[in-house]
Amino acid sequence: MSDITILGGGRVGGGLATALTRAGHKVTVPPRSPDATADAVRTARIVINATPGAGSLERLAALRAELRGKILVDVSNATVDGPDGLPADLLYPGSSLAERLQEALPETHVVKTLNTMLHSVMTDPSSLAQPPTAFLSGADPEAKQVVRGLLVDLGWRQEWITDLGGIETARATEGAILFVPHVIRSSGFAPFAISIAR
Repeated sequence: MSDITILGGGRVGGGLATALTRAGHKVTVPPRSPDATADAVRTARIVINATPGAGSLERLAALRAELRGKILVDVSNATVDGPDGLPADLLYPGSSLAERLQEALPETHVVKTLNTMLHSVMTDPSSLAQPPTAFLSGADPEAKQVVRGLLVDLGWRQEWITDLGGIETARATEGAILFVPHVIRSSGFAPFAISIAR
C-alpha cells in the first residue's frame, strides 16, 4: 500500500480519494494552502494531479523540489472552455499537459492516465456495458507499473489497461477530450469512456 497525496478535492479528486482509501492506501487531500500542499507532497510516494488542467502546470511547477523522485499521476486535461463551460479546444495544441509537466519536472516520473472518461468511470469501470480502456503514457516503466497497480486497485482489469509508450503519447489521449462536449450534448452526462475494441 502507498502513501498518496491527491491535489484537487472536486468530484475527480474526491472520488479517487474514497476509492483508493477503500483499497487500503493512505490518502491525503490537503487543503488549498501552499504550506499544506507542499507538506503533503513531500511525504507522499505518489501524487495525483486532479486539479483543473488549465492551472496545473503553474501549480505543480512550483512544487518541483517536493516532487523530486515522486510518481506524478496526471488525470487532468488542459482545455480552453467554450461559452457553455465544456471543452472547446486544447490549451497545448501539438503537445500535452503531461509533456509540459515532465519538462517542468525533469526529476519527477509523470504518468498520464484516466483522462479519457467521465469521472465516475475512473473508480467504477465495470459500470459500463462494454469494457472501457485506461491508457498509460510515461517515460519510466517502473512508474507505469506502479500506476497500473493503482488502476487494478480501482477495479480495472489488466486487459483493460493499455500502455501507449512514452509521455509524448499523452497528446493523443488528451486530444480525446474534444469528443466529450459532443458526447455530452448528444447523450447527457451518462458515464462513458474511450474503449479500444479488439
